[in-house]
Amino acid sequence: MQQLRRLGTGIGWRPEIAEAVERMPGIDWVEAVAENVCPGHVPESLLRLRERGVTVVPHGVSLGLGGADRPDESRLTALAERAEALGSPLVTEHIAFVRAGGPLTASPLLEAGHLLPVPRTRDALDVLCANVRAAQAALPVPLAVENIAALISWPGEEMTEGQFLYDLADRTGVHLLIDVANLHTNHVNRGEDPSKALDELPVEAIAYVHVAGGFERDGVWHDSHAHPVPEAVLGILADLASRVAPPGVLLERDENFPGPAELERELAAIRRTVTRARARARATVGAGTRGGVTYAPTPPKAITGDGVVPDPGAAGRPEHTAAAPVEPATGAEDAARQRLALAQAALLSALVAGTPAPEGFDRVRLGVQARALAAKRADVVAKVAPELPEILAEVYRPAFLAYAQGHPMSGGYRRDALDFAEHLLLAGLPESAETRLLREWWLERSGPAPLSRRPGARLVRATRRVLLGR
Repeated sequence: MQQLRRLGTGIGWRPEIAEAVERMPGIDWVEAVAENVCPGHVPESLLRLRERGVTVVPHGVSLGLGGADRPDESRLTALAERAEALGSPLVTEHIAFVRAGGPLTASPLLEAGHLLPVPRTRDALDVLCANVRAAQAALPVPLAVENIAALISWPGEEMTEGQFLYDLADRTGVHLLIDVANLHTNHVNRGEDPSKALDELPVEAIAYVHVAGGFERDGVWHDSHAHPVPEAVLGILADLASRVAPPGVLLERDENFPGPAELERELAAIRRTVTRARARARATVGAGTRGGVTYAPTPPKAITGDGVVPDPGAAGRPEHTAAAPVEPATGAEDAARQRLALAQAALLSALVAGTPAPEGFDRVRLGVQARALAAKRADVVAKVAPELPEILAEVYRPAFLAYAQGHPMSGGYRRDALDFAEHLLLAGLPESAETRLLREWWLERSGPAPLSRRPGARLVRATRRVLLGR
């Protein structure tokens, strides 16, 4: 496995806090959402950070490496372009699926608009490994993949999360981005022991670590990235740091941004947690309480000079190696893709299109996930098309949630915003100033050319689109 540089302490770069991030002391690196960076127009803030020697890592959210389809070549090309434009030492993505349906299932393609968990089965692992190898071959720098948070569990899983991640890294040589907040989420929502997951991980494969906040409602933990980091998440970070010196640790915040002083306090707490855990690990390695959170005891492990905890079971397992060349798909792989495609399409259809829940799933929890997906969709559409909530005011959110129940997303969020506006216009809204603004907004953005200012041309365009829509 290729050795990666140590990153240090970082924070997720977002436009809303760009100025604050530039002024923060002790920031060694930042992570930017890959899809929000245009290679030809890199934000000035990121360019200034790079000039100061701050590493920038692109973090992808739409590749869907855990999906049944092979990775989309255009998405891989886009991710590679961003890595090169930012001079990044690696790129990261998620172990998740984000779309389902299409040719493999002879059904409409559906977009989740969010990261959904893959089943921890041999089929899913075989497909994921093939997809990761394809991504590695297409990218100019090493790839690391992240464990995700989940509200739901797949029935009939064959491996724990730690075993699944170990086998993935072992078979592909891919690095791991371990999100300790997601381990906490899965502890609350799926009853999975974070300490056991860390026991089973190949710690030498860790590229860096995510830390984030969330909130609990009705016994469900929501990984919001919009709340302070809780002590339980810092406890899991301490547990991980007692086993290995993390090459990098990053604070994620996507919404509800606090002031710079609060962000700096959270970063200080993260640094303090890692420093204390490393000091305790050097002094004594044992079981029991780690970072203020008690988990099941684990056998003592020795810490080597480089901070890596040897795996006592590794002697009987093959060493991690660089990614193997991509090989042509076999009949077994094609069959695994077909089975996985059908399962993922059935689940996603239940979540976004209201079809019956697949057998074995918790129907109550599926309802929670479906509502969370719709809410996330409404939030992101409001971000990419901020004029819509401005025009519709308090009507926007209930109208969008009602629309989402019967209209699954089949394209990106910008397409979703246009489709939502078109749906409202075709529904026959009463004529008002808001309706006129909505109509003008949709006409201006729905065609390939800018809207003509000539009344005759505007009337022709409007009539044509309404007729085609019907």
